[in-house]
Amino acid sequence: MMNEKISFLDLTKQYRTIKEEILHALEKVCSHTAFSDGQFVREFEKHFADYCNTKCCAGVNSGTSALHLAVLALDIGPGDEVILPANTFIATAWAVSYTGAKPVFIDCTEDTWNIDPDAIAEHIHENTRGIIGVHLYGQPFDVDRVKEIAERHHLFLIEDCAQAHGAKYKGNAVGGLGHIGCFSFYPGKNLGAYGEGGATTTNNSDLDLRIRNLRNHGSKKKYYHDELGYNYRMDGFQGAVLSVKLPHLDSWNRRRQEIAVKYQQGITNPKIRMQHQPDWAESVYHLFVITTEERDELLEHLNAHHIFPGMHYPVPIHLQKAYAHLNYRAGDLPRAEYLSNHCISLPIYPELSDEEVAKVLESVNSF
Repeated sequence: MMNEKISFLDLTKQYRTIKEEILHALEKVCSHTAFSDGQFVREFEKHFADYCNTKCCAGVNSGTSALHLAVLALDIGPGDEVILPANTFIATAWAVSYTGAKPVFIDCTEDTWNIDPDAIAEHIHENTRGIIGVHLYGQPFDVDRVKEIAERHHLFLIEDCAQAHGAKYKGNAVGGLGHIGCFSFYPGKNLGAYGEGGATTTNNSDLDLRIRNLRNHGSKKKYYHDELGYNYRMDGFQGAVLSVKLPHLDSWNRRRQEIAVKYQQGITNPKIRMQHQPDWAESVYHLFVITTEERDELLEHLNAHHIFPGMHYPVPIHLQKAYAHLNYRAGDLPRAEYLSNHCISLPIYPELSDEEVAKVLESVNSF
């Protein structure tokens, strides 16, 4: 068994544990022909709003769409600026660019690797309209500090919760801590669809209604269109799959947390550094990221031991070719750049066995 490879992620293991539930749910969607939006999406929206302790949830077709609609619903557009961290998946920035607004990238903290509240103030100008904080790798950012800055400067706060389903900040579920929370249900997420999917969460009914209209071609009533809209609806299959998976999420997250503790306590190699976990953050460990000065050598070492980790993210957004027109240069955001150049994501998912975790630890420590 221990000669078998340990992949960064194996979704087939999870599927085997819930196969009958999933197939039954998909059969119901087919029987009701509720393929686009419809009752199974509405059922999931209600369940997920309750889970996030928010008044409202609107299902959409991807996490990218959720972010895009959140920015649109807050009337952010051309001439506006939105502050966000450079070390995140690029969809966080796309959401701003899609509206014609300008993303303003800032650095992360040295230890938590989340958005640095101390770096926000110097980037607030007369055109700044909002801040997007990312709960990176499943760990909440320092919401209170960022929120205080946003409120002081009359800015909107969007939570990018794409990696943080079930995470808590000071005991409160993420997704309802700012103006709008945005989730991705990409298959590899802690709560993953069987295809693409996403959702927004909010305690503001007006924002929720605006998002619902925007996702449906800008329409409240069929064939009557009040504004430029989009075909961003969630399909019935994804709503049904997510409703099956949601009751399992807490137990899956607890297993991720168990594995994370094994890594945190078991990694003794002085060449390895891990993400700092503040007392107020309850991470759900979508990713377990480590850094080392010798990343390529560690990757080669792990591969030789049949362990195949991931890498999130090898190029920070401010240095991506797509944003070359903003004229950022290497060295502008040194902590985000260091993380990109030295990070590795170890295998972590609920079905990973203790034996496999032990093998990962042995291999990391023997490097």
